[in-house]
Amino acid sequence: MRLASLSLLVLIAAGAEAAEPAAEVRPGTVVRWAGSGLVECAMGERKWQPLEGACWYPIDLEAKGEAELVRRSSGGVASRLVKIADYPYPTQELEVEEKYVAPPPEALERIERERLRVAALFALETPRRFALPLAGPLERLPSSARFGSRRVFNREPRSPHSGADYSAAPGTLVYAPADGRVALAEEQYFAGTAVFLDHGDGLVSMSFHLSELLVAAGDEVARGQPIGKVGSTGRVTGPHLHFGLRWHGARVDPDLLVGAAEAVDIR
Repeated sequence: MRLASLSLLVLIAAGAEAAEPAAEVRPGTVVRWAGSGLVECAMGERKWQPLEGACWYPIDLEAKGEAELVRRSSGGVASRLVKIADYPYPTQELEVEEKYVAPPPEALERIERERLRVAALFALETPRRFALPLAGPLERLPSSARFGSRRVFNREPRSPHSGADYSAAPGTLVYAPADGRVALAEEQYFAGTAVFLDHGDGLVSMSFHLSELLVAAGDEVARGQPIGKVGSTGRVTGPHLHFGLRWHGARVDPDLLVGAAEAVDIR
């Protein structure tokens, strides 16, 4: 995981932002704005605390146009605009069971209930319980694939892929990437057997398509604790782990926040 090479930007300190042209970032990335005496970070209507001497701004996978980044420090309030680049991810065509492309009428109510339960998690703003980088969700983390890919299932376009897929044998243990609380642990129509962890500071991790749950809703978990096992439940073409992150509501590439400590640029 190399933050700098994956469009993680370290923006300049306050004082010259009005004269600087807007930096261009890709959707699904994270922007870091370092500074001294930081008190608060904000983007849109959401506000949060600095992390390790910087403000971190997640840029949603389907963000467009420009985003205004705001930070407050002992020296005052500063802001910068970043331009969202054109969508850079490829299209992926997959063949799955038809019920996952055109769900039967009796499944639609269930799908909507699950959608609403999950959407409520992305508004959580509990106290921060993590540090960067996050731990990998697998003991040996293979190269991820498909984050951001435009999905075409059975020739029908669907939402882009908002997580990273990691190949692993069925039954492989899946671990919590940081301390947190199990917000949801259940069988879902599309995600299959799934675990959603609230790590505080608006960060929610998601592990999908599991074969077995090792935690239950409400449990407190520690970084590196087993939470489930790799499987092939839900809308899949084979066994793997789908690992996703939402940070302050934004869908971001998990590879930007997971990796060896020495590889994470937090200067």
